[in-house]
Parts: sequence; C-alpha cells; structure tokens
Amino acid sequence: MACCLMISCSVLLVTFATLTSAFYLPGLAPVNFCERSQEKPNCPSNVTLYVNRLDSDQSVIPYEYHSFDFCIGSEDESPVENLGQVLFGERIRPSPYSITFKEVKTCAILCEKEYKSSNSFDKSKLELLRRGMKLNYQHHWIIDNMPVTFCFINQQNQNVCTTGFPMGCYVTADGKPKDACVLDPHYRQPDSYYVFNHVDIQIEYRDMSNDPNFLDEHVGGRVIRIKVQPRSVKHQSKDQMDCHRDAQPLALKSGDMDLKIIYSYSVVWLVNHCCSQDRVIQQM
Repeated sequence: MACCLMISCSVLLVTFATLTSAFYLPGLAPVNFCERSQEKPNCPSNVTLYVNRLDSDQSVIPYEYHSFDFCIGSEDESPVENLGQVLFGERIRPSPYSITFKEVKTCAILCEKEYKSSNSFDKSKLELLRRGMKLNYQHHWIIDNMPVTFCFINQQNQNVCTTGFPMGCYVTADGKPKDACVLDPHYRQPDSYYVFNHVDIQIEYRDMSNDPNFLDEHVGGRVIRIKVQPRSVKHQSKDQMDCHRDAQPLALKSGDMDLKIIYSYSVVWLVNHCCSQDRVIQQM
C-alpha cells in the first residue's frame, strides 16, 4: 500500500511538472504575422497581447489582472486554458493593447482611470493598487504563446531577465527605495508609490519574406523575442502625454485621492536574424 502511494505521488509530481512546463510552449507552431496591407487568413496583422494573474514572492495571494483596476480588454476573446493552467490557477485574458505587425507606436494612450475621494469604491481600488506596489506584485504577459520578458541591470551590475515585471514600486517613509525603485534614481520621494503606468514594448521578429529555409509562402515574419520596460510617467492629460526617458514619474502618496492615472505604451519592432526554432533559447 505504501509502495503504491509512493508511486502515485511520484506520478502526480511528474504530471504537475509536465503541466507546469506546458504553460508556455515557445517554438511550437509559431504564427506568421503579416503587415496590415498583406494580411490574409493564415497571416494576421494583429498581434494579441495576453495578460495573466499577478503574483508576488512577498504574498501567497495571487490576483487577477482586473483586480487592480488596470485597463482591461474584452472577455469574449479569452483563450481556453488547458488543464495545467486551470490546476495552477492561470487566468489568461486578452489585453486592450493594440499591436500590429511592424507598426511602431509612440506614447499611445491605453486608458485613463480617475479616483474620487468621495467614492468609497475608488478608495478601496487605490488601497489595493498601493498594496500591490508595496508587495512587489508582478505582471505576466504573453504574446504568440511566449512569455514577455523584463531585463534590467541589478545592483551587482549583472544583466537579469525575468518572465514577470513589477506593477510599480514603493519608497519607504525614511526614503529607502524598495524592489524595482532601486533601478531608477527618479524614484526617490519618501513614502511614495510609483505605479508603472507606461510600458515600452520591444518585439524582435524574423523576416520570412526572403528566407530560403521557409517552405511556405514567403511573406510576413515570426516573433522571436518580446521585451518590456515598465516606467512611471506623470502625464498631464490625454492631450499632453510625455513618455520621454526623463519624464517626471507619477508619485502617489498614501493620502492621495482625487487623482487620475493615464496608462500608455510604445511599441518598436526589430529584425532578429536567428532561426525561429531558437524562440525557446531566446526566452530562457
């Protein structure tokens, strides 16, 4: 009986390990994307960015993406989770980010969120947003069945890449920056929460139009790697957007109410001459 139990546990562990690795299957059946003018049924121009639940190594409680009052997309386009994703609580949903193959976007507005001190619901949403930043909750995004990566230089001057990136960061009352706040000297105001309301998205792709190894029709390209750089930006209004690297960050204080948060993003495309099968290696 004990032997059977051990075998059953071993099988279960192997099964969970297999399911875990199945969350992302980079390199498997990559999509060919085309420019808008060359779009066809087997070569779409729209590149969908999916969002997943947020988690933190400082808390055991995960949150769905919409819990933090971020900009949300249509639930009607949500993909069907596989068994492994269901067992491990994955909640993959389409985002409102509009990305088209090879189209550059600069400081595009995503949405605006407004909070009023007279509204108790707004107060609760802001409190959860601050809690998420204080506990270093991480986004997990997916494009073309690959995780979006966040790369940065750590305090040991080493280049580090992860498949999650912070929703914001916190500077303590005595001026000590925590977590991602140590990466940028702009984030230094005491007792301040810096929401990362802007993201720079960099997508690397392989041009298939002149690839002799590509047996199908020579059009479009395949996504090889996706990187994101989140930042805190204080936009004055929808008509006065500022996404420059030296833009003033948006610092939220503990007692702040009556405020607006404008979410924005930029997208650039870079040609990558590696093989499409190297998508696995590129994401590791």
